[in-house]
Amino acid sequence: MNLALARLIAAQICLHACMTGIRLAAPLLALREGFSGLAVGLLLALFALTQVFLALPAGRYADRHGLRKPVTISVGMAVLGAGLAAAFPVYPVLCVSALLTGGATGIAVIALQRHVGRAAEGSTQLKQVFSWLALGPALSNFIGPFAAGLMIDHAGSVPADRWGFQAAFALMAVLPLATWALVQGVQELPAIHAVPGAAKPRVLDLLVDPMLRRLLLVNWFLSSCWDVHTFVVPILGHERGLSASTIGSILGGFAIAAAVVRMAMPMMAARLREWAVIVGAMWMTAALFALYPFLPSAAAMGVCSVFLGLALGSVQPMIMSTLHQITPAHRHGEALGLRLMSINASSVVMPLLFGAASTVVGVAGLFWVVGAVVGGGSRTAWGLKSYKTL
Repeated sequence: MNLALARLIAAQICLHACMTGIRLAAPLLALREGFSGLAVGLLLALFALTQVFLALPAGRYADRHGLRKPVTISVGMAVLGAGLAAAFPVYPVLCVSALLTGGATGIAVIALQRHVGRAAEGSTQLKQVFSWLALGPALSNFIGPFAAGLMIDHAGSVPADRWGFQAAFALMAVLPLATWALVQGVQELPAIHAVPGAAKPRVLDLLVDPMLRRLLLVNWFLSSCWDVHTFVVPILGHERGLSASTIGSILGGFAIAAAVVRMAMPMMAARLREWAVIVGAMWMTAALFALYPFLPSAAAMGVCSVFLGLALGSVQPMIMSTLHQITPAHRHGEALGLRLMSINASSVVMPLLFGAASTVVGVAGLFWVVGAVVGGGSRTAWGLKSYKTL
């Protein structure tokens, strides 16, 4: 890993931790104020809603302007969103904060992934750099919730009072400023332009490729697993009387495991096959989701969360490596935007369905249904075997 990549990973951690910390604190505050599971599902869905509409424009903007301009916009949105939640910790403002911080994360991640993918050469190096870059969300999924949980429990006069939540939001507002500083020292790559005289590109041109359609579907299966875990653990912990820091630690165990597996992958990149890693992760996730509802304690939930993090943490570098190999270089940003739009459109709808379904089939039913879907979807992932890597 070179210095430029290390700076980008640190920049991503700071911005993403802002969003993940708010994504833990805001639902817990809503539950504390007496809002229903459906209201919490709506709140979580808003973290993805902005990305649905901004992903494709953000991808095209990154194709035209590179790295720094999109990241600067993202930093401004994140600071504003977290600052509003700190100043006015009420449900409508939390919804606005979710929109702003979620959108900021989406814009930044497209620019960062495009930059890193363009700088890599060949399949092995793509897997290596995307494994390193994927450490950012893995670590921030620990740092953000854990830091927010500590502030909620200890910053106020009593655990989980209003001042504790405001302190958590204020801390999250500071983190994106480090992102802006870190990105300033990274050199922009030369622009790549389309063939002169070519027709104006359309997103449907990308979807003509059956392999890209298959990859997007597999990505959707796996992102749904991530969503259901993020949604259910705070509710399950709240029902069992667990503290905010304990819930944050369970989610943090998932994040640490994802980080560990991504740290190991660059050393094995030459021997890994994208399709095989993805299929194995889907099988393991289905098995763990079948087991999760039977776990009796926070410690057992933490262990299962760790194994789930190992499975799901291995997937993103493989998907990103394949995506960069099957799309034209001058449209990498747009392809990344299409991927982000598709999974976040699901992330808008799925928490709403999770919230409604939790009142009908309960937490166990949610785990089992999603586990069955991802297990069955492994057949789609198996079809990626036919793609020849660089």
